[in-house]
Amino acid sequence: MGRFFGTNGIREVVGENLNARFVAGMVGAIAEVVGDSRPMLVAWDGRTSSPAFARIAAGTLSVGGLDVLELAAMPTPCAQYSVPRLKASCAVVITASHNPPEFNGIKGIADDGLEFTTRTEEAVEKAYLEGRSRTVRFDQVGSIRAETGGIERYLNGIRSLVDVEAIRKRNLRVVVDCGNGASATTAPLQLGQMGLRYVSLNGNLDGVFPGRSSEPTEANLRDLVASVPATRADLGVAHDGDADRAVFVDDRGRFIPGERVLTLLAREEVQHAGGGTIVTPVTSSQSVEDVVTPFGGKVHYTRVGSPVVARAMVETGAIFGGEENGGYLFPKHQCARDGAMTLAKVLELVARTGKKLSQLLDELPPYFLVKKKVACPIPLRQKVLSEVPSMLDAGKDAATRVVTLDGVKVITPKGWVLVRPSGTEPIYRVFAEARDPKAAEELAATTLSKVEELIRKLQGTAP
Repeated sequence: MGRFFGTNGIREVVGENLNARFVAGMVGAIAEVVGDSRPMLVAWDGRTSSPAFARIAAGTLSVGGLDVLELAAMPTPCAQYSVPRLKASCAVVITASHNPPEFNGIKGIADDGLEFTTRTEEAVEKAYLEGRSRTVRFDQVGSIRAETGGIERYLNGIRSLVDVEAIRKRNLRVVVDCGNGASATTAPLQLGQMGLRYVSLNGNLDGVFPGRSSEPTEANLRDLVASVPATRADLGVAHDGDADRAVFVDDRGRFIPGERVLTLLAREEVQHAGGGTIVTPVTSSQSVEDVVTPFGGKVHYTRVGSPVVARAMVETGAIFGGEENGGYLFPKHQCARDGAMTLAKVLELVARTGKKLSQLLDELPPYFLVKKKVACPIPLRQKVLSEVPSMLDAGKDAATRVVTLDGVKVITPKGWVLVRPSGTEPIYRVFAEARDPKAAEELAATTLSKVEELIRKLQGTAP
């Protein structure tokens, strides 16, 4: 059976694999698998096709006999926050997150506000392939109603968990880059409600992302990096297309890699709680362990993917979780990656300590994480993975530890390297970390070269 759901929902090119028939069929399958007497929610991002696909989704659910509450264009975590609070059976969110504008997709949110489990996704895919969808008589068609309180409910929930008064007293100035994505509906409002002075970049919804790419990488955030020192701001923040991530620029105008913010927030949460479990994927920095261990914290590692991290947080009773890509989870709020909650917690930390963001970051142990990738045909994916351990020749170093939780990660006293297949693209990713930037770069380059050689070898011997 083919897989439609990737690491985070379904993402396809509009007009090719993603069209009206596909959306109706997949949403009908979702209704078949998880639909019950409770209402179902529909939300969407700002992509050009999102309102149309959202209406197809709502109509499909309605003719399947289900009552539908249409939320609005909003961040994915905003929709997730509404699911348990509206006692819904699930939410269908039309979004392709940070993908380019020609993409769109579908995310399924379970009744607890977490993304669908793999088991649910597989059941939905099976129902779709079998053409199963709920159908009812004319007098059993469900209602479709607008539910307009989602954004207010969400932002109120965030403010209830941070010291807004301390943030206001610090009189901070922020530059926020919404990237023409879903955070345009929440970020300026959030900052205004907290009494902050702010400058907004790309602050209108626009599905072609004219201001910048929706992926908040350093290369795509040049305007934000320049604007922070130019406006004498205390920090800058950027969100991805569906605003479940937050990426920061400090007061010196430095782009801050996601693993540094993950480490900073993990230290803060463990220190404040007097211990606790942090959940993070195997791609995360060693610095997380370094900073939480002295305060009684421990790290639980998972496979890559926010749904995996979220479920593991529930199972372990974790106090915080996150990924090195800017996605952080605060379970007192919800077990979901949440860009707005992350922004609020960073603002609170700066306000409460009286320190600049750059000072807080400079307190962290220095590690340097390098990421690379190489194309790999999907039919070779498993063959490559089976040969990676011997290729890395980990056994020669007695101090080496090998972790095969997700790909192959080799840990040595000098640093670590991870080789893993992407869950959404025909590529292999290579991560390498060391305390010295040159050593990290060399480790990544050497490993990448070995993976490229292995792929060429397997392609040459493939039948």
